[in-house]
Amino acid sequence: MKETKVFQDKQNRESKEWHLLQEYIDEIAQNNSEIFNPGKDIGSEFFKKITVLPSSIKKLTKVKSMILYGSSLERIPPEIEFMESLEEFTPYTSYRLRWFPFEILKCKKLRSSTISTRALFGNYKNRKPFPDLNNQRVTYIESKIKCGICDKIEANDLFEQYWITLKVATDTVPLLISVCSENCFKQIPKLVSQANYIEYPHKGGLN
Repeated sequence: MKETKVFQDKQNRESKEWHLLQEYIDEIAQNNSEIFNPGKDIGSEFFKKITVLPSSIKKLTKVKSMILYGSSLERIPPEIEFMESLEEFTPYTSYRLRWFPFEILKCKKLRSSTISTRALFGNYKNRKPFPDLNNQRVTYIESKIKCGICDKIEANDLFEQYWITLKVATDTVPLLISVCSENCFKQIPKLVSQANYIEYPHKGGLN
């Protein structure tokens, strides 16, 4: 079995597609729209060139349904935690989305998800290996790095990063969490009654 890697952020933030997406997010926020569907609304030919959602999704506090069907996305930013009205998360057939930020658990109204789980790290059907966080940290260009437990902001290299598999809405998925201390590490929730998955935080790797 081969070692896997995390897709690093290589999004072109000067491109036409990026600016279209930013304008679309501003429009959705200003109109208090409840549906975020960039593939449909800005055009799939443009959205297909987006690999990372911008941190400005934190403005989408009224959005209830996030539809990312068939995208080329590789990253969802931690700022998804501010989408407090989110009820439905649909990145189905976005096969390059192999993990999600721990902060998605802070979307307390999220009840429905449709995710291509076979593409995910650690899925019990194919056991795609988790990348080794000892050898490759996950870095963010736009997001402020916060402790997933206490929200303390620090430089990225001062955090410890871990994988943890947990239930998100209707799917069991791998999450990346950053923590600032041993005390916060001890507060990372554990997966309950899911024998097919690793139930504790870990650093990944083939071992």
